[in-house]
This record gives sequence, C-alpha cells and structure tokens, in this order.
Amino acid sequence: MTIRVVMAGATGWVGKALVPAIGAQGDMALAGAVSRSSAGQDSGLLVGMPANGITVSASLAEALEVPSDVLVDYTKPHLVKDHALLAIEKGRHVVIGTSGLGATDFGEIDAAARANRVGVIAAGNFSITATLMKRFALMAAKYVPDVEVIDYAGAKKPDAPSGTARELAEALADVRKASTARPVSEVSGVPGTRGAAVGSGEGVQVHALRLPSYILSCEALFGLPDERLTIRHDAGSSAAPYVAGTLLAIRRVHEITGLVRGLDALMD
Repeated sequence: MTIRVVMAGATGWVGKALVPAIGAQGDMALAGAVSRSSAGQDSGLLVGMPANGITVSASLAEALEVPSDVLVDYTKPHLVKDHALLAIEKGRHVVIGTSGLGATDFGEIDAAARANRVGVIAAGNFSITATLMKRFALMAAKYVPDVEVIDYAGAKKPDAPSGTARELAEALADVRKASTARPVSEVSGVPGTRGAAVGSGEGVQVHALRLPSYILSCEALFGLPDERLTIRHDAGSSAAPYVAGTLLAIRRVHEITGLVRGLDALMD
C-alpha cells in the first residue's frame, strides 16, 4: 500500500529535504504540500528537483481536500496545534516535527486522535543520534538523581526551550529520583538564572542559550560527589539527520491510536 503524505512546511529547512525523500520511497507518494509563501508553484521545482505535479497549497485545509493518509508538519509553533487538530478531524494520521507545544497541547491532540481513532507521533527531534542521546540520558537518570539540561540554539529560534530539550527534560523528570540541589525557591540573588523547571513533580532545570553560530545542541549534565557525566547531541547545518526518523514515523504512525511522543518509542 502506498502511503499518501501531505507535507506542511514543504519549503522550510526540513521540508526541502523531506519532499524529495518522500518521492524517492517505493511505499510513499507526496499527495500535497503546504507553504503560504510559495502557493501555486510546483513543489518539486521549489526544492530543486524536477517538477512532480504537486502544486503547493496556501493552507492545510486546501491541501486536505485531496485524499491522503498522513500529515507531516514542520511549520511554526503557532501553527502546528491547529494543523494537527484539523488533520485529525479529517481522519489523517499526523507526524509532528515542529517544536513549541506543551503538555496541555499534547493532551488535547491525544484526546482528539483517540476520539477519531488515528495516530500521532510527535518528536522534539527525529534524528536517530538525538534519540539515542535521550535513551542514554534516561538510563543514567535511574542511577544519578541530579541532572540539568542545557539547550543551545541560534539567536533567532522563536521557542525556548527547543523541542529536543523540552522532550528530554519531561522524560527525565518522570524517571529520576529527587534532586539534592537547593530548591530554587530558596535561592537568593537572581533565582531566574537557575533556569526553568520542566516536567512533572519538581521537574528538571533547563537553561536555554540563544546565540549566533549554534544550530541545535542539547546537553544532559549529571552530577555525583566527585564525578560528572555529560551526554550531548550536536546538530549540523543539514536537515538530512531528520529525514530517516521522519520516514520511519510516517511508516509506523498508522499502527498507533492516540499520541506517542519521541522517536525512541518506535526504535524497538
């Protein structure tokens, strides 16, 4: 069976890599593409490949008028939730690569997906090596309770923390034991410099740096008396690392009802 895919954010950084990759798969076909700034143009030509006959739509609603199976969203934080809910309402499975959603947003998406009996896979990072970083950090958190996350990204990134760091911190908060650090409420000076707690319970402190020259990096720092462990992932300037993970999610999302967060849920 051919999986018919609608690509929202088709002319974005990751979208430009995914459009030709989807077309090259024997079990997938591009059914629609969304980019408001490039509406009316051929999606193949826009990403530097031969014309593919798929005209870019100005809105997701327009793209979903054509039969399809899966929406892949790599757009903007203020668009992704509405996109996901619309696609779910129309009976499509959804793969979310856009960051910026919180626990409440994911709860609404999960409820809608279950009500409509479709699957949603959302990951802060679809890179295989970033997924391994999360897995190794969760292994360490079972033995080392003190952990904080540093999130690095370019100066113009609109959301903080990144989806990678947020997903990691939320997962760490669910498995690690109580921190031995002084509670932020007891810190004098400028308590905000201790970062923000992300995740359930006391959460995990996350520090977001936004500086030129960074693409996306994420560190989980663990500490015990007289020893430290750092687990870090660095992304390069190419979107290629995110393609394989997204293609895996497209192939597996129909097996799910409701929301699954993190590519690691599919790796085994």
